[in-house]
Amino acid sequence: MIKVACCDVSNLNLSEVYESLPESRKRKVDAFRFDKDKKLSAGAYLLLERMLEDENIAKPIFRLGEFGKAYISNHEGIHFNLSHSDRLVACAISDRKVGIDIEKIDPEIDLNIAKHYFYNSEYENIMNAENPQDEFFRYWVLKESYMKYTGLGFQLNLSDFEILIDDEIKLKDYEGNLRFSLFDVETYKLAICCEYDVEKIAECNINDNLLN
Repeated sequence: MIKVACCDVSNLNLSEVYESLPESRKRKVDAFRFDKDKKLSAGAYLLLERMLEDENIAKPIFRLGEFGKAYISNHEGIHFNLSHSDRLVACAISDRKVGIDIEKIDPEIDLNIAKHYFYNSEYENIMNAENPQDEFFRYWVLKESYMKYTGLGFQLNLSDFEILIDDEIKLKDYEGNLRFSLFDVETYKLAICCEYDVEKIAECNINDNLLN
């Protein structure tokens, strides 16, 4: 089982939803200086909460793994991952490990990031692409979704593994049952790494679908 959803939180009424958040999430929201970041933090939790409710997961207890990846300690059969960028939040829940990443495409991105931190072949493919900036973000979200899938995050170097983008997307020299799914959402790239093919993403309205 895998379900993925994203929503725009720019119109989230933060003062209206703040008191409904658990204390741990309130602390995270409070740690941010700007309203935009506060909305992303609150909206990501609200999206996760609604998706868990749809799976009859009540009163989840969240814990952090060794390298900071969150998990639900009282529902071992449910895995989740969150991501956000600019004004969109994204969430994936599954009965197996999952990683998700969403990034807004920045046409001014410094492509030297790929030169210095990506696998050599990935950098070459980016520079030879018709739209190098778009290609950069394809690789970025795919690589980060895998790093989040492993639970290692940036403990795993971007240059330690190679993503192959062809008729299908795969991890070079990986023999397990690992799948990558890549989507364009408005001006964003979104990738999911798990053991399932993801066929669609639910696009939610933050007010209609999360607050009613």
